[in-house]
Amino acid sequence: MDNRTTTLPRSRLSPHAASPAQSRGGLIGTLVVLFKLRIVMLLVFAAVGGAMIGSAGSPAAGDMALLLVTGTLSAAGASALNQVWERNRDGDMKRTSRRPLVTGQVEARWVLGAAVAMIALAVGLALLAGNAALAFWLAAGAFIYVGIYTIWLKPRSVWNVVIGGAAGSAAVLSGGAAVGQWSDPGVIVLALLLFTWSPTHFWSLALAYRADYQRAGVPMLPVVAAPRRAIFWMLAHALATGAFGLLLAGHSALGWVYLVPVALATLWLVRESVRLIGHYTGPQAMSVFKVSNIYLSIVLLAVCIGTLA
Repeated sequence: MDNRTTTLPRSRLSPHAASPAQSRGGLIGTLVVLFKLRIVMLLVFAAVGGAMIGSAGSPAAGDMALLLVTGTLSAAGASALNQVWERNRDGDMKRTSRRPLVTGQVEARWVLGAAVAMIALAVGLALLAGNAALAFWLAAGAFIYVGIYTIWLKPRSVWNVVIGGAAGSAAVLSGGAAVGQWSDPGVIVLALLLFTWSPTHFWSLALAYRADYQRAGVPMLPVVAAPRRAIFWMLAHALATGAFGLLLAGHSALGWVYLVPVALATLWLVRESVRLIGHYTGPQAMSVFKVSNIYLSIVLLAVCIGTLA
């Protein structure tokens, strides 16, 4: 890994260069990007979904507080490590060329230290709370995302996001572990849903930014395969995701309150994926990417509401 770092010109770091409000806004924006907080929020939401199913809608407040703190720390730390490792490749892609580690706004060595500390703290807190299963799934999720996906598979194999999707599954299982029910059938099905959802989600983004991934040498499926073949596999994963979403309705903690919105969301996701077959353009690929985000959010929200209903 190239450990070169750069710093911003002094004029851009000067406290007189921007108002305090602008500086605070810039700092918040930097942290959001550096720790991928939008993705972290979705992963923590997935963990909450696992906890809600595992507890049948009655998680203890202490368990949920521990999950929220440790889940956020672990996911954010892993996301930052991902950017430390990929900062040079990110510079080759227009989509990621303005990330803080690429521009030199933040030094890689400080991010590396903070990220490792965050993951260690998350695992340590889970162990101190006496929840070894939670500590295991937190560590597993970070290891899969950083070690297996980022470092090993992403630059080498078309299977990168397929196997890397297990990091999202680990988030769900950590939620189940927080309430002592990570092996609950509903938690397992939700974890499988995250596993099949990830390829459709990331391949649609890779299809929209195909030239970017080609330039960076990342062997995403839409880069190394013909668009129609890539879309076939995206659709297959979308159908599998929808099947797991509908299967989850059979869990005793859920019912019609869950099934109705998820069934409609599944039809929407499949419809947008099918439309790609005849219109594999950047805008349509981005539409699938956005719908996949909304779909997962609907499933997780329906899980939370359905277990409480």
